[in-house]
Amino acid sequence: MMEWKKKDLLTLEELSKEEIEFILETANSFKEVSTRDVKKVPTLRGKTIVNLFFEPSTRTRTSFELAAKRLSADVLDFSIGNSSVSKGESPVDTARNIEAMKVDCFIIRHPVAGIPKLIAKEVKAAVINAGDNSHEHPTQGLLDLFTIREKKGKIKGLKIAIVGDILHSRVARSNIWGLTKLGASVILCGPPTLIPLGIKHMGVEVTFSLEEAIKKADILYFLRMQKERQDEIFFPSTQEYVQLYGMDMENLKRGKRGLLIMHPGPINRGIEIKSEIADSPASLILEQVTNGIAVRMAVLYLLVGKRGKND
Repeated sequence: MMEWKKKDLLTLEELSKEEIEFILETANSFKEVSTRDVKKVPTLRGKTIVNLFFEPSTRTRTSFELAAKRLSADVLDFSIGNSSVSKGESPVDTARNIEAMKVDCFIIRHPVAGIPKLIAKEVKAAVINAGDNSHEHPTQGLLDLFTIREKKGKIKGLKIAIVGDILHSRVARSNIWGLTKLGASVILCGPPTLIPLGIKHMGVEVTFSLEEAIKKADILYFLRMQKERQDEIFFPSTQEYVQLYGMDMENLKRGKRGLLIMHPGPINRGIEIKSEIADSPASLILEQVTNGIAVRMAVLYLLVGKRGKND
């Protein structure tokens, strides 16, 4: 049995296959907690977790908060609007001042890539990257891996097509690292303007045809169209995007038997996928949300609960 020795979780790129699998196995043991009448264990009693979000979030922030509270940790939610950040304080100084209050872990989302890593170098507390611009979102990648393995019984040998706005997606990058390390084949599909140049070096296949992706895939993973990160127009119209890359029931019927649909949320219903798909038995979207709590409990336990035991 391996021991966890990392202080932080910043990317899936830097994790080994064995480390990823260890997190997934740990998450499996925590999933049962959320099915109890009393959804709480004393694992992190006395520890303080700080949600340090420099941009809006609902799902990730709530999921981390629930995960921490189910481990009996105290949770501090940091509000940017009422903070020294609005007065010009740097993210590193903000984190160091909060750490002086003897907290144990920072969960950081920031619109600038690399800020969680920068903060991690300057604080002794554990740091978890909850999304930094278009770079990575490692716990989303982990919960997706967990969900795929739970539903398919394996990851190795599967073909996963990631469809949509790859260019601006931190989720896509974390999933590519995680899936390829665990032996899956990854197909990227979207408009040419939303596929990053040179992305094939990550060991992926690229197609601009949704029809081709559907024929090959065991799982179709649709990404949200991230207009807030787009500073120019990448396709003529939303209507054209829906025609070429939107998922409906007719498309689902063209896929392999047992084809499953995933989406990190929030869904733009009628754009990436139609409601008939989102609410169908083929959809794993709500299971992804459920599994996110178990995965984040596992990450918090390994980074905070195990600190000092393995040092």
